[in-house]
Amino acid sequence: MDFVGLPGEDGRRSSLETERVSNETVKSNKELKEMNNEKKSKKKSSYLRKFGCLKIEEDKKANLDMKMEVVEATGKPINPTHLIIMVNGIIGRAQNWKFAAKQFLKKYPRDVVVHCSKVNSSMSTFDGVDVMGDRLTEEVISVIKGHPSVQKISFVGHSLGGLVARYAIARLYEQDLTEEISRENGYGKSDEPRDIDKCVHEKSRGKIAGLEPMNFVTSATPHLGSRFHKQVILPWRFFTFSEAARIAWSLGRTGKHLFLIDGDDGKPPLLLQMASDSENLKFISALESFKRCVAYANASFDHIVGWSTSSLRRRNELPKRRHLSRHEKYPHIVNVKTTETVSPQPEISKVKAYGCKTFDMEEEMIRGLTKVSWERVDVKFSGSMQRFIAHSTIQVKGSCINSDGADVVQHMVDNFLL
Repeated sequence: MDFVGLPGEDGRRSSLETERVSNETVKSNKELKEMNNEKKSKKKSSYLRKFGCLKIEEDKKANLDMKMEVVEATGKPINPTHLIIMVNGIIGRAQNWKFAAKQFLKKYPRDVVVHCSKVNSSMSTFDGVDVMGDRLTEEVISVIKGHPSVQKISFVGHSLGGLVARYAIARLYEQDLTEEISRENGYGKSDEPRDIDKCVHEKSRGKIAGLEPMNFVTSATPHLGSRFHKQVILPWRFFTFSEAARIAWSLGRTGKHLFLIDGDDGKPPLLLQMASDSENLKFISALESFKRCVAYANASFDHIVGWSTSSLRRRNELPKRRHLSRHEKYPHIVNVKTTETVSPQPEISKVKAYGCKTFDMEEEMIRGLTKVSWERVDVKFSGSMQRFIAHSTIQVKGSCINSDGADVVQHMVDNFLL
């Protein structure tokens, strides 16, 4: 067995010297690395971001706000500038938009705050388009006050929610929120100089609640009503006036509006009124103020809202189903078309339009609404087990049972204007 002897004094000095040099080298390398990291940090501090978790806020009225908490590298929070208002359909609720809201936040975490409205849910969706629109108007004003950083606004409505949003934007069109905020702070309009009033009015021109209107998107919305379109109750033929009245009764005032049998005080039905500007409510001007108006429509299997009414087309303008082809990236998108100009149509007598001839009323609504340039996106869930619930699948109302509509939502997100 061999033994190794202990090193002498010279050996110990050599070992200590080597260790000292090694430590200095490590320290030098560490300092150099820290200096490089510091330089990189300073260089990138202007664009590095720290992403937090999805933040869901619920106010006293149970309204749902969703936003991604994003901060600068310095720790300063980034406030989103684009407000997206999502509106549910009949007997719906704010949570129906949860999947879509998350997709918007994933795509645009620094830019948007998504507000899912809850003022019109469950049985309150039977109160009528106008009443629901008034509620949404007040809610939007409240949300804007709670997010002072927002500069732009967009609306996304499913089914009845699209009609409610159309009513609300007419009320919010060129509305001066500055004056209302001043009143809340105890300052009356008479206390403000007239030139300031004029300046504020000019700033609100062409805007929605003082914000720049960007996207107005509807999904399976009965823009032309439901009375003369295929429904689940009687899908094989049109409704007579008495049949429509009986069906509408079960849906409250909303049913009367959808089936065009309201006509209170000798006025035309509300949906017909919403196809043109009036003295107090600029329905068409409000729509025209948006940079982009989009109508997503189920080409088949939607037994709640028909293809024609949701895509704002006459029946003879609907594409032939055999000509529809699947999109490579979005398999359930089968047709995308933007109409820049309105096809010339013969004038319709307003006397007829306000009468019981629903085809005349329908034509009047189409002529009014197509003054706006609409992008029409046709959707088809053929081959999917979820096609039988296409009306909910197009929205992805439930992330499990309506999951096949995810590509439709993604198409909506990817084509959104910021």
